[in-house]
Amino acid sequence: MPRARIHVIPTSSPDDVSGLQRLIATKKLDPTRLIAILGKTEGNGCVNDFTRAFAVSELKRVLGSAADDVTLVMSGGTEGGLSPHLVTFEVLDDAGAGPSMAIGAAITRDLLPHEIGTFAQVDSVAETVRATLKSAGIASVDDVHFVQIKCPLLTSDRIAMSDRPTATTDTLKSMGLSRGASALGVGLALEEIDADTARLALLESDVKVWSGRASTSAGVELMGHEMLVLGMSKGWSGPLIVEHAVMTDAIDTDAVRAALERLEIGSRSDLLALFAKAEASTNGQIRGSRHTMLNDSDISSTRHARAMVGGALGGLVGRMDLFVSGGAEHQGPDGGGPVALIAERRG
Repeated sequence: MPRARIHVIPTSSPDDVSGLQRLIATKKLDPTRLIAILGKTEGNGCVNDFTRAFAVSELKRVLGSAADDVTLVMSGGTEGGLSPHLVTFEVLDDAGAGPSMAIGAAITRDLLPHEIGTFAQVDSVAETVRATLKSAGIASVDDVHFVQIKCPLLTSDRIAMSDRPTATTDTLKSMGLSRGASALGVGLALEEIDADTARLALLESDVKVWSGRASTSAGVELMGHEMLVLGMSKGWSGPLIVEHAVMTDAIDTDAVRAALERLEIGSRSDLLALFAKAEASTNGQIRGSRHTMLNDSDISSTRHARAMVGGALGGLVGRMDLFVSGGAEHQGPDGGGPVALIAERRG
């Protein structure tokens, strides 16, 4: 029976793999059993954030051929007090009993530049999520708590090489289109929305259509999608459990507190990892008070949002090595976003 194991590893720079190397050297981590590594790097999280590719390059160097089958999702931006780190996911063998946290990872085909931000991307993601649920032994879409996706973006070179018109010629805007299309693909696969709704929401950028379990992050380092699915399954054993919440706005810590209570863990030290989405609300307000995140021409609103949500959640859980990703198009309600929590069950 499979059992999931994770490690949260602090990093001192985007190329710092010393913590990973120590775990491998002391046999606390088996690189041949790795299926995914998620990481937060201290770049700007925008189109030109090469800290993500830098980190991926170093991880591949350390893992060697073992990296070929490992999903590598690096999310740039550790504004405020967020702390750069890696989270490793392994699948081990165990003779225990479930239900426990189940994990599945996959890599989609590469998209063509003109497919980024279109329904072709939605369809590609949905198809791969469905296949990943099946391969991971997650019996029902209701048992899924989080789907983390790294998706592509458009660069000037990719736009120039395309033999068809692209969804946009604005490289920064392409990040949002790609994140949104990927999130709608998750919603379609998890039966949160239907194909017609997804297609219309993509066309009209309708913020009222969203997935409560999708987390997508765009990067220049790939043309396909790398994804990790987290859920619960009777076919998995071990002490790890996972829950999720949907923040209705940037300060909705009550929703996350309720998810912590559903986990029924003994203390905050039993919480192993937290993943969250963050985005500035498009109406320029948080509970009736005006915010200026969308009007700052010096700093992207996604950077403001990561810092704000990171601080709110850090105060709740008492730690700052949190995977807070900016840009929440179709990921939770406008100004809010999904949150996943992994904990270790006592006893």
